[in-house]
This record gives sequence, C-alpha cells and structure tokens, in this order.
Amino acid sequence: MYFLVDARKSVNAGFKAGFDREGISSFSLSPEEFTSWIESASRSDLDAVQGFLLGDFDERARCASAIRRQSRAPIIALADSRSLEQTLVLFDAGIDDVLPKPVHVREILARTEAIWRRVNGEQAASLQASGSQASGSDAALACDGQAPARGPERLRVFFDGRDPEIDGVPLSLPRRERHILEFLVRNRGRRVTKTQLFNGVYGVYSDGVEESVVEGHVSKLRKKLAQALGHDPIEAKRYIGYTYVG
Repeated sequence: MYFLVDARKSVNAGFKAGFDREGISSFSLSPEEFTSWIESASRSDLDAVQGFLLGDFDERARCASAIRRQSRAPIIALADSRSLEQTLVLFDAGIDDVLPKPVHVREILARTEAIWRRVNGEQAASLQASGSQASGSDAALACDGQAPARGPERLRVFFDGRDPEIDGVPLSLPRRERHILEFLVRNRGRRVTKTQLFNGVYGVYSDGVEESVVEGHVSKLRKKLAQALGHDPIEAKRYIGYTYVG
C-alpha cells in the first residue's frame, strides 16, 4: 500500500488513479489529517505501507520527519518546480528521493524498490561489520547484501509492474497474486499473518473486500509456483500465517 499526502484533492485523486491502473492499493489524506494519523497509527498499519508519496505543500519536511520516527518505508517527494534549496531541505528532513512532476507511477514503484534494496543492503553490511550473528532471513540478507527483492536464483521478482521470472521465463500472474508474491518475497523468512498480507496488498482501509480472500489467492499462487519450480516456496500454517522460504 502507498500513502499519498497532498492538500489538493485533484493531485491525490490523479495519483490514486495511476496506482489503481497498476493494481496497487493506495490511500490519500491531507497534510493535517496525515499528521494525526502517523502519530497514532498501529504498527500493523505502518508495516503495510510500502512507500509514502508527499505532494508539494509547505509542511512536508516536518511531515517527513514524523514519518521517519515511525517507519523506515521509503519517502518520495513530488516537486511542482525545481529548487535546489528546497531539495536540500527535504533530503535533510529524511526524504529519500525528490521527483519533478509529471512522473509515471511505475517510475515511483521502481525508485521505491531501489530505496528498499539500498536500506536493507546497508543493514546487512552493518551486521557483517559488527560481527553480529544473524539468523533466519537476516542471515540470508547478510550473505548476499541485498534486500529480499529477489528470491533464490531461479526466481526473480520485480516491483515495477512486471511479472516474475523463473529461469528467465516470465510467469504470468494476476495482479493480486503478483502483489502477494512481492510482499512475501520482500519479507522472506519472516512469518506474515493473513491480516498483514491483506493490509499490504489491499490496503489498510479497503472496503467491501473480506480478509479471507487472501487464502484463495495464496492457494492459487502456491500451485503455480510449485508447478513451475518443482516445489512449494511458500510455507503456510493455519492460524499463524505464511512464510516465503524459497
């Protein structure tokens, strides 16, 4: 799920439409509403956010600082006009990237994933430098220095609208199944509950969709992956959740 913040409803609506076309869930608030939300949001709600997209408004540096205190998700600011001074202020506030408008949603997705890879790579390097003993998925991250954006060598997962590849061959998946796979791979080795998976794929505030729909999508996805790979890379435990084990 992506969070959009702008005082202009037309801007929020435009980007929401763009995310909808890519099959990505998003939610928008005004800066005032968002400030209240970020300070009171639950950990599960925050973990469902893949990226924050901040429009051009006066208090976005302060807004970015509030996000950074609560979440490590990428923060991207949109610029109506180029300004070196303003860009430097935004980077200093914790924003990860500044993009001039117009910008395509697929570029936002690609840049967000690049930020995720860099952040997780830095964490893995820090573990190696300190001599810390990593376990589970953290050990895997420390070994290859990459975020869980890519599964084992046979499976490659993208986060920019492309289908995954197995042995270099695209595996065509419906959008929901593709987003579920991306979410699980990003959290490789970690147990993901049905609620976490639902929030990440459908959005925290989705209406008219039952959480149980996740089970059907995961079941279909597992069958397709097992057929293509020769084994099931997703471990499922009733009442506990799902784990991408590769």
